Amino acid sequence: MSVSTTGIQHISESPSMGFYESLNTRWHKAALWGFMAIVLFHWLEHIVQAYQFFVLHWSRAMSMGLLGMYYPWLMKSEVLHYGFALVMLIGLWVLRKGFTGSSYKWWMVAFWIQFWHHFEHFILFYQAQTQHFWFGGSVPTSVGQIWIPRIELHLIYNALVFIPMVVAMYYHAYPSAQDAMKARCTCAHHRSAVGAAA
Repeated sequence: MSVSTTGIQHISESPSMGFYESLNTRWHKAALWGFMAIVLFHWLEHIVQAYQFFVLHWSRAMSMGLLGMYYPWLMKSEVLHYGFALVMLIGLWVLRKGFTGSSYKWWMVAFWIQFWHHFEHFILFYQAQTQHFWFGGSVPTSVGQIWIPRIELHLIYNALVFIPMVVAMYYHAYPSAQDAMKARCTCAHHRSAVGAAA
């Protein structure tokens, strides 16, 4: 039983650890919940945008998502989705140290896909601010938009980031015995059972 609480004792014995260290140890579960709330709100924006276009048959320009309906400048300036992309990139990077083994590998897959997704949004943000449009477009255009329309493209990007995140969180919450031994946080649901079995 002592093996199962080693990580928890380590966390409680270091009250002076820094904010970053705390986010990946004693506050990791709360930080992940907060981060997932942001990710799901981002999904909601894209789902509403897709609903506006595919179901309500609004034009692409008018399909601006939930916040974009009330604050159109957020979409036209590219601030909204660039902000989400940046927060997601930072969140994936900052919270990575709390993951171990298989969960870490999947989390980093999500990070590197989000790195590209963020770059695409940065391109859009840059064009919106400078009014210098790339690829002969009359509106901000990203690399992926050369082949796939924007609404569909960003649904794909978000799915490509979200799927490995979910897999990472599953392996983080239900780690193998080997990964559970390396855990520095209290996110695992069956930590004591895994520790007793080891």
